[in-house]
Amino acid sequence: MGQADRLYDLLDLLRSRRDGVGIRQMCDELECSVPTVKRAIAKLRSDFGAPVRYDAGCNGYVIDRDDSVQLPGLWFNISELHSLLIIHELLEQLEPGLLKTELTPMRQRVECLLKGRDMQTGDLVRRIKFVGVGVRPCCPLHFKVVARATMERRQLRLRYLSREKNRLSRRTVSPQRMLYYRGNWYLAVWCHTRKGLRILALDRIKELVPLDKPCQEIADEVLDTHLGESFGIFSGTARYQAVLRFTAERARWVAEETWHPNQQGRWLENGEYELTLPYSDARELVLEILKYGPDVEVLAPDELRQEVQRRLTATLALYRAE
Repeated sequence: MGQADRLYDLLDLLRSRRDGVGIRQMCDELECSVPTVKRAIAKLRSDFGAPVRYDAGCNGYVIDRDDSVQLPGLWFNISELHSLLIIHELLEQLEPGLLKTELTPMRQRVECLLKGRDMQTGDLVRRIKFVGVGVRPCCPLHFKVVARATMERRQLRLRYLSREKNRLSRRTVSPQRMLYYRGNWYLAVWCHTRKGLRILALDRIKELVPLDKPCQEIADEVLDTHLGESFGIFSGTARYQAVLRFTAERARWVAEETWHPNQQGRWLENGEYELTLPYSDARELVLEILKYGPDVEVLAPDELRQEVQRRLTATLALYRAE
């Protein structure tokens, strides 16, 4: 019997006997020696906080009736435990300090469970790295307040600094969903001030106050359409279809990428690749197109093609000035 199984069986045995369990009975039930049972009792106390104590009256060990004593990790296999640590490491590396207080006890328990199965965790930080580009850290306190209000369905009053307009505004919002998009956190809200759905970047929230008012609920179908119908974070009902043609060399990468769930792609006879995807607001799509330089051409619509051409002309003018 492995150590994890022995701990689970011991806890189950203690819970099933109100009159206490003698050390010899534990040995018989668990099929192990007295020293092994004593080590298991010590581990339940030290690593999992189980209130196991010796009761002289019944000449045996008892556990106080406390439903908070659980060993949830014992039902995870090795792969699942490693996955939990990787998730923790992802949050820690991409958002240092975010939810650290809440997640540290979980990590410590998972590490204890892995050590109990003779698995070392010290190499995790060295062997797994998450590289974020363009990540804008948000205030951990704001994240907690937003997450709590979103789950408890409570309104928020905030001051928001718009990047595009560089203007500070006061808003009262009903949080609908939190979004993690390209390394940054956003909040989909019903804005009572603007009377509509909005996407707010958490790092642009400057002041935040939770209100004791219930959220205005928006149907999931409406949110799904608003958040997922168009390309990028500038969401809304798709109004246009972008048609992009990539060179044969770049096509080897783009053909395997998902830009949008409703995209359509086809290979052309000359080895080039044509990608069609829906969008509403061209701002983010234009930036995505520009990074491919001469490896992509906008075929449609004309408005998108002209905007990309205008940006490229302006960029070329910067270098001609030299």
